[in-house]
Amino acid sequence: MAKRKATAFFCQECGFEAPKWVGRCSGCGSWNTMVEEPVIKDNIGRTGIDLGLSSGEAPLPIGEVNSDEVPRFSTGSGELDRVLGQGLLPGSLTLIVGDPGIGKSSLTIKICANIAQLSGKVLYVTGEESAKQIKMRAERLNAISNNLFVLSETNLDVIEQHILKLKPVLVVIDSIQTVFRPDIQSAPGSVSQVRESAVQLLRVAKTNSITTLLVGHVLKDGSLAGPRTLEHIVDTVLYFEGDSSAQFRVLRAVKNRFGSTNEIGLFEMRNVGLVDIPDASRIFLAERPTDVPGSVVIPTMEGTRPLLVEIQALVSASPFVPPRRTSDCVDIKRIQLLLAILEKRIGMMLGNSDVYVKVAGGIKVDEPAADLALIIALASSYRNVNATAGAVIFGEVGLAGEVRAVSQAEMRIREAERMGFKRVILPQGNLRGLTMQSTLKLVGVDSVIDALAAALE
Repeated sequence: MAKRKATAFFCQECGFEAPKWVGRCSGCGSWNTMVEEPVIKDNIGRTGIDLGLSSGEAPLPIGEVNSDEVPRFSTGSGELDRVLGQGLLPGSLTLIVGDPGIGKSSLTIKICANIAQLSGKVLYVTGEESAKQIKMRAERLNAISNNLFVLSETNLDVIEQHILKLKPVLVVIDSIQTVFRPDIQSAPGSVSQVRESAVQLLRVAKTNSITTLLVGHVLKDGSLAGPRTLEHIVDTVLYFEGDSSAQFRVLRAVKNRFGSTNEIGLFEMRNVGLVDIPDASRIFLAERPTDVPGSVVIPTMEGTRPLLVEIQALVSASPFVPPRRTSDCVDIKRIQLLLAILEKRIGMMLGNSDVYVKVAGGIKVDEPAADLALIIALASSYRNVNATAGAVIFGEVGLAGEVRAVSQAEMRIREAERMGFKRVILPQGNLRGLTMQSTLKLVGVDSVIDALAAALE
């Protein structure tokens, strides 16, 4: 069938296609994100995308579909396996993204070496570095294996030929923004190239049961470079959180067709690359100062994992109008709400004070169970009075100043007991519902007033 060249306008954020340029994308509502790119269409105007995923089978009743679970294989990293759902699935397509320098390439090359030693051949395709540079990094990270193959190539047709010839158990594409399809007349990294390249890799992964890992870059605002439709194509999307200059990294799944999106993986950047942190609570509290106002420990839940983290608050007189409210780890709207509760229900006039909130280690805390600990930390700093030593605090706070019960209280208490704490201040509703035995002193509170009396020395 004859083909003709045409152009269309695509949104850089969501991949929405429009016949002409518009200022605002009709798909996602973003402004000034439409770019013109060539497309290849047949004579009847269809864009000929063939996923090649047809099995030729007739439809079956759902009860007759074979639902035998496909065995997963480990990446060699306990933290990454936790986020993925206990390992990688054959034929899955995973996208891992993060800021430059945060450790994406270091983590992937170690994964490749681990899988090459445990499971079979691995192909590492790089479009940004030479094979020699990859080897130098692998030697530094002690990630050398005879089953690890390196290919420096950006032409996706050539890459596919090598994949089908080698038949590896894992393919890593570093990065998806550098590869291109020669039949698409646009630059690598454009909307069309990124989307169509991902579709072709999806076809190769599914039809040959080859696990594929794509590495992606992010823009200055933290969004994925390329169309957001790429996130809909892949099975799993993993995001690296944390400052590239910080010691700790958090790996979080924002999409996972084969597991939970509530789990996180914790890593520490060392001279040998990213290292798993199995006991995060001990590391996060290792440098916690004692006898300092505004410091409170909270047992927060990340999926099925309880973490003890330190919340620090600093309240000081402000020369500015309006005063500053700053936090990079807690939602600023939640802080403003809690400040309003302190002013209305407790009488602490904080309208002329700057407020700074920080979570040690860079962990983002966004669950309601952190409300009570935040209120205690703010009041402790405002009054310049230390919080009770050796205590952990959790609970949700309502607008009336009441303290509400939260989920998974027993797991939080067990983690505090394991870490050597002596006291837990928790909602009275949780205390009444406990069935466990604990050596800790459990103090139940019904209101913010009761919590302040119990927590501040």
